[in-house]
Amino acid sequence: MPGGRLTQQERQQIALGLADNLAYAEIARRLQRPTSTITREVMRNGGPTGYRAEVAHRATEHRAHRRKKAAPRGPQTPPQPYGRDAEEVREYEEVFTTVMIASGMPTMMSRVAACLILTDSGSLMAAELAQRLQVSPAAISKAIAFLESQGFVRRERGEGRRERYIVDDDVYYQSMMASARAIAQVVDTARQGVPVLRAGTPAATRLENIARFLDFVSESTARAAEQAREILHTKPATTPDTTT
Repeated sequence: MPGGRLTQQERQQIALGLADNLAYAEIARRLQRPTSTITREVMRNGGPTGYRAEVAHRATEHRAHRRKKAAPRGPQTPPQPYGRDAEEVREYEEVFTTVMIASGMPTMMSRVAACLILTDSGSLMAAELAQRLQVSPAAISKAIAFLESQGFVRRERGEGRRERYIVDDDVYYQSMMASARAIAQVVDTARQGVPVLRAGTPAATRLENIARFLDFVSESTARAAEQAREILHTKPATTPDTTT
């Protein structure tokens, strides 16, 4: 299987594959590359609809040039437990972060969320996050405040005055419920505007339609999250042992 950086010709093949609506795995198979390599390449260079081979190649060359000029960024990746490959884990974390960014989450918040989610303990101190991501404590604090508002993390008092930030196993359930609550607030606010703009006028009708649509979305999101949590987090019943 080829290694090293993607060539310009390979990037052109990726662009052609995307134009043909091929899955990342199929493009990777044709190029004899890991699927994670293709995913990372596409998501960091415009996504499946915005990927351009020439632009991606120039951007990669520019990033490589900047890395050569940059000073060392701290210690090497620590040894990984369970026999994991450190470089493979680092590359996957980059892919996971890039996909979260593409979903609409800001860059630093995505980096912090990915770092926590991909940690076995699911929890880290602010100093540990800052060291791992090579950013300032202030950047971590801002990211945590955002993630907490989205239901992604919670705080727990650690040693002394330090706080530990935690993602639970049902992190996306918590996030979806927080999203449903936020949408419900938009619904209430939109409905408050209907009498202000006078019911039946174009603006008031638009607000009412927004409220009705988002009300349905909010209720559906909360209901789906509850159902999924109940199914996925319910332990299978133990089969009685009938032998004696």
